[in-house]
Amino acid sequence: MTKIDDIYTAIRDTDRPEVFITLRPEADVASDYQQSVASDGPLAGAILAVKDNVDVAGLPTTAACPGYAYVPDADAPTVAALRKAGAVVIGKTNLDQFATGLVGTRSPYGAVRDSRRTDRISGGSSSGSAVAVALGFADIAIGTDTAGSGRVPAGLQGIVGVKPTVGAISTDGIVPACADYDVPTIFAADLELANLATAVMAQATGERPFDSESRFAAPEAPIIAVPADLPELDDRWRDAFREAVAAAEAAGFTIKTVDLTPFLAAARLLYDDALVSQRYDAVGEFIDSAADSDDIGLDPVVAQIVSKASGYTAVDLLRARRRLAELRALAMEQWGDATALMVPTAPFHPRIDEVVADPIGVNSRMGTYTNFCNLFDLCGLAVPAGVVDEADGTRSEFGITLLAGAHEDAVLIDLARRLRVSAADSQHGASAPTWPERVAPSVELAVFGAHMAGGPLTHELSDRGARWGREVRTAPSYRLVALDTTPPKPGLIRDLDAGRVIEGESWVLSPAALGEFLAALPQPMMLGKVELADGSWVVGFGCDAQAGESGRPLDRTRW
Repeated sequence: MTKIDDIYTAIRDTDRPEVFITLRPEADVASDYQQSVASDGPLAGAILAVKDNVDVAGLPTTAACPGYAYVPDADAPTVAALRKAGAVVIGKTNLDQFATGLVGTRSPYGAVRDSRRTDRISGGSSSGSAVAVALGFADIAIGTDTAGSGRVPAGLQGIVGVKPTVGAISTDGIVPACADYDVPTIFAADLELANLATAVMAQATGERPFDSESRFAAPEAPIIAVPADLPELDDRWRDAFREAVAAAEAAGFTIKTVDLTPFLAAARLLYDDALVSQRYDAVGEFIDSAADSDDIGLDPVVAQIVSKASGYTAVDLLRARRRLAELRALAMEQWGDATALMVPTAPFHPRIDEVVADPIGVNSRMGTYTNFCNLFDLCGLAVPAGVVDEADGTRSEFGITLLAGAHEDAVLIDLARRLRVSAADSQHGASAPTWPERVAPSVELAVFGAHMAGGPLTHELSDRGARWGREVRTAPSYRLVALDTTPPKPGLIRDLDAGRVIEGESWVLSPAALGEFLAALPQPMMLGKVELADGSWVVGFGCDAQAGESGRPLDRTRW
């Protein structure tokens, strides 16, 4: 059997009709798959599920409302980028209607159930996308995130959810929820596939692209902020978060506690104040016009939330935005020198009947640790962090979310890698480029002495967001001399007659960071072009001629 045979057999056997709103015919997907695996795209053979508020050419976009449906002529840029890289679309997935919700139950196509315990919610609004990945119906899936929809279902399903910086990736071809805060997201079962897929999707550049000041890794000694208090978190989930904090300390992170009060106050603005009027701007007129129609398929909870938002005035919105700015200033004061903030992705895993009994209250609780993220212009990465043994004898997936400032997305990938690297792995075992590095300007810098990993000056690179790249070897035309510096450093000298191969490392950093690094270099160090063994030339360390002549020759090939 082929991969496609296996997937469609699993879809039939699992009997989860609520996951997909539109499932493409098996023969069509199989044909596309054969073409994909014959290609050399980075995602060749990857099966892609697409949240049904994101356009796929020729397939209906419903946003989980049958009466809203239309058939687009073109893919959303995010979908087009993934397909160009080899991903094969299998279908369009269910969601909380108009991406309004964090529970996955607000859909006329049925509540999307948890992938393991069908009495539990999947999380939303990107419910079908997350469950499709968790059940193995897709390798990767597109979601969207305004208040946590790319993170909450990832946490509940035990998968990875990448929530990029607002505006870094195009939202064209996506039905808006709150246009100022909407973000396309990626789900995958593991971090590296999520990183690769996001790198591809990021080729669909948004209005705030990564620039020449982008950071590609976390500092050598990161500081992680965690909440001083954990409101709404079940006791067993509280213990799981403590274990996650202990794991971060074991990975070498310094932990500091912060007061989440301003974060939580901002979170309430998204639904309980005038900021929710953006949801009315997106689909409110359609909902009002269709409110009396029985065949439109409006979800009553969503209709209530969106229609109510029409009551706010422009003055209300201005006041809410001013209050948001005040809260953000207070929150960033709490944040201080932290590299990132680590929070539980969700506070508990409710049953579907609990949501039915209290649809607004449960949904609000689910957003405790997510709603403020896009409002504060943070990027996020949701990763699995173990399981919780519940009182009823079942097990819940537990996840954490790492949050950082705008365009610090690569820092989060680096932190997550460090948390997941085992003691048996090498220090730089996970050194593949992070997804922002694929779309941001970067420079490779060759180092041969005190700036190598573990050296006394490594921090001068890592504190500037440099990522360890690879081991390098020069062309056989260099030699080392010991310089009279503190700390001791070698000088790399090009010598075509008496040279040899010198071993070093390369780091990847932004052009701005390289310029800052160069400006701070003390005498006699210099930067210039260095020839590598493969014939390429990269920026690398050297020293001035006088220091090279006076330096003590070193009869070795590595510092």
